[in-house]
Amino acid sequence: MSDQIIGMHDWLATPPGQYLLAWERAQMALTVANLFGYHALQLGLPELDALEANRMPHRWLATQSEAEVALSPRVAFATHFFALPFPANSLDLVVLPHTLELTADPHGALREVARVLMPEGRVVICGLNPLSLWGFRQRRARWLNRLGGHSLFLPNEGEFIGYLRLRDWLRLLDLEIEDGHFGCYRPAFSSQAMLHRFNWMDKAGARWWPILGSAYFLVAIKRVRSMMPINPIRKPALRLPVAPVPVANSAGKIRARDQKDA
Repeated sequence: MSDQIIGMHDWLATPPGQYLLAWERAQMALTVANLFGYHALQLGLPELDALEANRMPHRWLATQSEAEVALSPRVAFATHFFALPFPANSLDLVVLPHTLELTADPHGALREVARVLMPEGRVVICGLNPLSLWGFRQRRARWLNRLGGHSLFLPNEGEFIGYLRLRDWLRLLDLEIEDGHFGCYRPAFSSQAMLHRFNWMDKAGARWWPILGSAYFLVAIKRVRSMMPINPIRKPALRLPVAPVPVANSAGKIRARDQKDA
């Protein structure tokens, strides 16, 4: 990987890119197969058929580039991810495979996804974790670039969004994380042989340092807070104390009579 300006699509054809895609395909197959509804949308990354295992009758793949519509028969249309051509509350599932990293306005794209999702609809997000061995090598390579040039390990495209930062964005949009985990714990090697040599780190990393995986995968559900009328505190009815009071009978004698009988 000597090209310092390698893009995401070219990087996915490299051994570490194929390793990442294999992990994400496995996560997608386990997750989207159990999500039901009528309308599902994948935004970006035609290399990953994220909806392959899903059984919704209407499934689309959209990209931001008109060129990708012509190159891939799976791409249905091109659109701006922060201005989707769908009415509000119309989609049951939206999948974002590295979409937020590669768009110019990631927060705007996520806000648009929250708009088009139906109540209880789900969004599935894949991303690269800056807090990982891969992220550390990328930061180191960028620092060395300032001193005279050094090849980058990850694509020099977009902005990687950390898991904690993304979690805060989701909370602001009433998207509640339902499931999430990390993966791809092997070191930042460019060769297939070295990646295969360290395949034992996938199991070890998931057990001993789970949040340091090079990629994360999460599922969030759109919660709609219903407006419940607040009943005023009902005070108990005022009851008069029962006390004997003197009354005069027809014989002129005084007797005690209950107030409620008076």
